[in-house]
Amino acid sequence: MKNHKETIRKIVGYLNNADEEGGFWLPNIQRPFVWDQQQICRLFDSILREYPISTLLVWKTISGIRRRKFIDNWSGSLKLSTFYVPEDSKRKCLVLDGQQRLQSLYIGLCGSFDGRELYFNALSGMAALPDDIKYQFDFLGAADADFPWVKFKDLVFTNRRKRELIKDIEAKADRELTDDEVDRVDANLELIDRTFKMDESITYQELDSIDNPDLYSEDDVVEVFIRANSGGTKLEKSDLLFSLLNATWDVADNQMEVLLDTLNRHGFAFDRDFVLKTCLVLLDQGAQYEVSKFRKPGVRESIEQRWDSLSDSIRAVVDFMRSKTYIQCDKALPSYLALIPLIYVRHHFPKAWAAATQVENFLVRSLLAGAFGGQSDRLLDALVKRFKELQRFDAEEGFHVIRSQGRSLEMTQDRFFGMGYGSKTLHLVLNLWYPAFTHVPAYDNNLPQVDHVFPQSRLKAIKDVSPETGRPVMRYRDDARNQLANCMLLTRSENGAGGKGDTSPEDWFDGKPAAYLELHLIPTDRSLWSMDRYDDFIEVRKQLIADRFNWLLTGA
Repeated sequence: MKNHKETIRKIVGYLNNADEEGGFWLPNIQRPFVWDQQQICRLFDSILREYPISTLLVWKTISGIRRRKFIDNWSGSLKLSTFYVPEDSKRKCLVLDGQQRLQSLYIGLCGSFDGRELYFNALSGMAALPDDIKYQFDFLGAADADFPWVKFKDLVFTNRRKRELIKDIEAKADRELTDDEVDRVDANLELIDRTFKMDESITYQELDSIDNPDLYSEDDVVEVFIRANSGGTKLEKSDLLFSLLNATWDVADNQMEVLLDTLNRHGFAFDRDFVLKTCLVLLDQGAQYEVSKFRKPGVRESIEQRWDSLSDSIRAVVDFMRSKTYIQCDKALPSYLALIPLIYVRHHFPKAWAAATQVENFLVRSLLAGAFGGQSDRLLDALVKRFKELQRFDAEEGFHVIRSQGRSLEMTQDRFFGMGYGSKTLHLVLNLWYPAFTHVPAYDNNLPQVDHVFPQSRLKAIKDVSPETGRPVMRYRDDARNQLANCMLLTRSENGAGGKGDTSPEDWFDGKPAAYLELHLIPTDRSLWSMDRYDDFIEVRKQLIADRFNWLLTGA
């Protein structure tokens, strides 16, 4: 990685300028410009105060990455698509980190903001607190730019002598400047010369994929980009891959948005990553998520041409999941990847999919067992390969593939009852347990809530004397309090203000109808509801839960 230093005036000359080493451009992965006028003015104030500017990061490449120009005359109504540059294999530098600063400099020195150009108060610069503005900048129309406001770009992009510039400013004042005013203007012009024209105050690091093509692959650059921008808006590899798709398909944004809105209207959190990864698998490109796959001839074109059938297959499997498994929301779906092999069968073998059996059993069991946790690309490829060979879905064959990858599907009682409060799979268990609950209400504040049957606060208060120290110690640690057999699902009203709270079981269940106790699998022996019978209650309730989930605990 090379480090370079340039003056601000020179670096601005690189922007959108193919004659300067290919020029600096913005990859389409970059988010839109978001700074407002005040932030831009503060940047220019900071430069004149000689505050350091953070290092920029650029990627020198000849890859046909879709890119766009820096915006000169910015307005809120602009569409980024009007600034796209045709893909080519020429030398170019793509800005990975520093867009907001460079774009602000370009607007201030070469363009305008909502039709107004950047002006500088030539008499500003008096001592100020660090958080205050010392050097005053503002975006003004020409009619409003009276003395002492001067168009800033005219001071930066000029080779005229200071004496001539001072005379121009004095003419604008329509009076003779005082000695103090002349000294202030002279000092400011000297400062502008130094900070914008002479000091190499801009440092940028260069990832060179031209002279060192083997040093930085496109996947390396994507990872660098994601890490460099991790402090701001979250960016994913899908942003770059989707920008590649956009290059050949103008309505990709709209089509993706429509699909995700449809998938997520019931409380899920499907994203571009899932959709693009699924598309690669459906096109027999494998599950590994790589930029190079989107550069293969025909891949992007196939996604566009087959989008309707690809998206229909995704929607169909999601609808199947909701109706057949009672998985109703994001919290109940520990791994979205488990759906991809099913989508593959639905897409390529629709008749076989319609006749498939045990799909819901396969999905629920593999999700509860965490089969798709960690690095799952090899497992996805193996499942797809097997179903492709069979030209149909087969649950037993799927289970065999999962086991052959060293992943356990055995659902022992210990493993099952360990899925307690805070577990990734608890909500899946509860969706299966309480299928009649509205897990995705129209109003978020009405979401059902997981609660402890025996309140945590009361269990924490139960102490035993340690035989080793003679001091009181908590009898029920986290795992004992949070186990599945001490969890229940309550409506918002039941668990809200004036609801269950830390009410003891014997008070809470007193007077509840038999149907309520049956729904929550509560032992009907009232003596077990006493706080001093917690251990006995847990054992009896475990048996009730095991009977309810017998199909899972004794299956495959």
